[in-house]
Amino acid sequence: FQDQAMMKTLSGGNCNLNVPAKNSYRMVVLGASRVGKSSIVSRFLNGRFEDQYTPTIEDFHRKVYNIRGDMYQLDILDTSGNHPFPAMRRLSILTGDVFILVFSLDNRESFDEVKRLQKQILEVKSCLKNKTKESADLPMVICGNKNDHSEIFRKVRTDEGENLVSSDENCAYFEVSAKKNTNVDEMFYVLFSMAKLPHEMSPSLHRKISIQYGDTFQQKSFRMRRIKDMDAYGMISPFARRPSVNSDLKYIKSKVLREGQSREREKCTVQ
Repeated sequence: FQDQAMMKTLSGGNCNLNVPAKNSYRMVVLGASRVGKSSIVSRFLNGRFEDQYTPTIEDFHRKVYNIRGDMYQLDILDTSGNHPFPAMRRLSILTGDVFILVFSLDNRESFDEVKRLQKQILEVKSCLKNKTKESADLPMVICGNKNDHSEIFRKVRTDEGENLVSSDENCAYFEVSAKKNTNVDEMFYVLFSMAKLPHEMSPSLHRKISIQYGDTFQQKSFRMRRIKDMDAYGMISPFARRPSVNSDLKYIKSKVLREGQSREREKCTVQ
């Protein structure tokens, strides 16, 4: 019974994946509108860049991994730049395990927003840490996007971005281009390393697997025979839906009240 309580189940089509709750993490992507948050997420998930801009309300993605026979789950919350509901943004911060804060190098206001977000995350997480007596670090990357633009359009100097992370060994700064895919893989590699997660979760360090392999994906013996020197595989869950607000609130409440040592959140709901 205890082992069952420590498992999350993801079902989609004929696939049934069990991931230990201790290996389940949530990555929250924050920043102003039109800075490229969704483009960075798209690069991470499928290696593509979409030229057409579509405002994000809130997008939820899930990727599962088989890394040397162990299962991992990464939930990705791509938030709205307009954040019309401050309470929802606070909840997103409370439930996040790793963070990416994005601004555009040609937009000074978006950089100021990242500074506000960084401060808010540290304050919110510090409050939760004091109540739960946790000593966990807070892995965070501050990401200056659109470094493919000409220097004449730059509004934020490199040293200004570096200054935001200089006093925190769990915070790193990268200047990237989601459009040209510059430094994106490196940014995720460092983020996962700071979070003490397998570096194979980075986009370029695992084999992408289709949902059709779901039934065998979780088996410790799972291998693609034609790939001999790669022992890590990742698969996007096509039917994952964001856990309910009520579930997230219960998760935070259980941490504060110390009702259990589990990291378990609501099981994934599949339509």
